Amino acid sequence: MAHLYSIIIPVYNRPDEVEELLGSLDRQTRKGAFEIIIVEDGSTVPCRPQAEKYIAQGLPLTYYYKENEGRSIARNYGMERAKGDYFIFFDSDCVIPDDFFEKLEKMAAEHPYDCFGGPDAADASFSTTQKAINHAMTSFLTTGGIRGGKISLEKFTPRTFNMGFSREVYDRVGGFREMFSEDIDMSTRIRHAGFSIGLYPDLPVFHKRRVDFRKFARQVYVFGMSRITLKLLYPDTMKAVHWLPAIFVLGCVAMLVLAIVCSPWWLLPLGIYLLAILITALCVTKSPAIALKAVPASIIQLGGYGCGFLKAYFLKIILGRGRDTAEEIALRKGK
Repeated sequence: MAHLYSIIIPVYNRPDEVEELLGSLDRQTRKGAFEIIIVEDGSTVPCRPQAEKYIAQGLPLTYYYKENEGRSIARNYGMERAKGDYFIFFDSDCVIPDDFFEKLEKMAAEHPYDCFGGPDAADASFSTTQKAINHAMTSFLTTGGIRGGKISLEKFTPRTFNMGFSREVYDRVGGFREMFSEDIDMSTRIRHAGFSIGLYPDLPVFHKRRVDFRKFARQVYVFGMSRITLKLLYPDTMKAVHWLPAIFVLGCVAMLVLAIVCSPWWLLPLGIYLLAILITALCVTKSPAIALKAVPASIIQLGGYGCGFLKAYFLKIILGRGRDTAEEIALRKGK
């Protein structure tokens, strides 16, 4: 049985990204399977012209503009107005493979889940930096495969760059909570409610993420802080894999001190690990340029996340200052 999927996309000042995303949705081989809802979250540079362009071309798209309140509230706003049997969530910096919905219908017929997701990948058109960042975020050596990898150190948790769930889930569980890592929070609530959650490993999206290392560092730093918020909400969800970036940061500091005080040989373990990342990236990407950039990208991914994790652990758990910092609140609204 065919379903209607409501694609819900929150947007804040990303008209160029929306142009690419809508272009990829316009090329879908199963257009009749979905409607698109764009919720502009108070952007000062709106994507209305791009939306109107594709509406004129016949894409089943509805555009809404609302005041800036954050991406979770924007997604909830879209769900309240959606007509579909299932809600699908993409980030604005995603490009969707042409056969995404054709594959989704086949996979859902074979393995139906109440909530599902897929991995992210790097499109051939991405820059070497974007491809290196993608590798850093998806490699088993850096994230443990927790973002949809076929080998993972914890249960698969759908994330909103490529996530879907049924209307029944929404009716019982409700919408997204306004917080960072709101998708992990939502997936946890769905699992606790007894719904089935599954990975469709052959249903990727092309996720651009950040276009430079500075923006990427800021992003993963906040991811690390939000992991502590999730621990406060769901103490049993903190796993050993979540501590690894913090251990990496502390280990690097310890090795650096020992190398200065005792012997440079203390840096050897770090060198071996970074060499393993380089070799793995070279084998996966087949590109020396991407592999070389994957090394600093991985350091940023682990170091940024680990520093955010340690800072939030000190502020939120040791000092008991609550779930959200002013920094997190501002970033949630795209500011």
